Amino acid sequence: MDRRLFLVLLLAGCAGPAPPTPSAAGPRPAPPQPSPGPAQPAAEGGASGDADFEAWRADFRGRAVAAGLAPALVDRELAGLTPNPKVMRLDSAQPEFSKPVGDYIKGVISDDRIARGRRYRAELPFWPAIEQRFGVPRDILIAVWAMESAFGAIQGDFDVIRSMASLAYQGRRRAWAEGELIATLKVIASGEATRAQLKGSWAGAMGQTQFLPSNYLTVAVDGDGDGRRDIWGSPNDALASAANLLARGGWVRGGAWAREVSAPAGFDYSLTEGPREAPAWWEARGVRAADGRPWSAAEQGAGAMLSAPAGAAGPMFLLFPNHFAIRKYNNSTAYALGIGLLADRFAGGAPLVRAWPVETPLAIADRIGAQTALARLGFDPGAPDGVVGVNTRTALRAWQKARGLVADGYLSMDMVRRLNVEAGALAN
Repeated sequence: MDRRLFLVLLLAGCAGPAPPTPSAAGPRPAPPQPSPGPAQPAAEGGASGDADFEAWRADFRGRAVAAGLAPALVDRELAGLTPNPKVMRLDSAQPEFSKPVGDYIKGVISDDRIARGRRYRAELPFWPAIEQRFGVPRDILIAVWAMESAFGAIQGDFDVIRSMASLAYQGRRRAWAEGELIATLKVIASGEATRAQLKGSWAGAMGQTQFLPSNYLTVAVDGDGDGRRDIWGSPNDALASAANLLARGGWVRGGAWAREVSAPAGFDYSLTEGPREAPAWWEARGVRAADGRPWSAAEQGAGAMLSAPAGAAGPMFLLFPNHFAIRKYNNSTAYALGIGLLADRFAGGAPLVRAWPVETPLAIADRIGAQTALARLGFDPGAPDGVVGVNTRTALRAWQKARGLVADGYLSMDMVRRLNVEAGALAN
């Protein structure tokens, strides 16, 4: 859960091979033991051969000790450390093609994943206690579990300390990565986990629900009552911890997360990603629940934002506050939609009324070209970095509206061509 700025667009909900159904307690690793060997300073057999990395490590040691860590522990865990080129390459690389949101959602919601999730929601005995304590429904938690680690089967095998040190040394997100590295060292100092247990994704997310080390320190909980916060071996601990993270992120007990809606012909799509209003406000503008069912009491009293993630041709949603609580886990609209829609299917909900359109993946050159064209035409999308975020969509909606187009903020290949033609004509 490293807030995967670019890679979230690549996720296809890869569940991998089906693992055995976990028991209520799950497989248990051996109790944490102190790291073996005497404490040694990094300079003793610890040089990486990279002078710049050694300079960073020496500077970081002082910051780690100032943060309250024992010098001997810092020296021991940083001894022999070298930067991981794969981690640095993954952090720097933006995917050549971005996965369309519809393709992403289709990868998230598979028949096998739905069947396994429904089995876990019925068989695992700890759900009532978690739901009562944190107010987060089991279906949302099972969806997080499925998407983050394929129900605990794929937790990552990168050494978290080496990953965080590599990211800190690289410098693009140094302050964040050093904070997470200090948090990792504090986990070891606490005795709750050994260095050997602290394996995770390339960006340092750990356990069955992929917690960053700082999240582990602040929100992980002991769900099964054994005195340990074991997010690696205990599904109970991992899912209770995820529930605590969502609750602290603003989850509204008994609240809604989203509803699929439809809009009338001629609707002003520039309202998407804009005001947060009650369903009655949206109904006055022609927006209706796609399934025809009435709004629940929780929905009626909540402000909701309209979203058309695949443009006017795709499904539309009113996003309620709990959608944004999910985004505290991973700040991506596609991710939060995947969690919510998968959770709805676990609970017996039907597929979407409107199908996702067939979309063409955009190359990074197309995305950067569109951003450059928008800026040239006077619609500021921010830095032309190839990331189609809020700024780019806002600029695109403004350009579309000014040109009499459907202002849905969706960057399709047709929009890329139109922008390039107009900007090229202006340049000539």
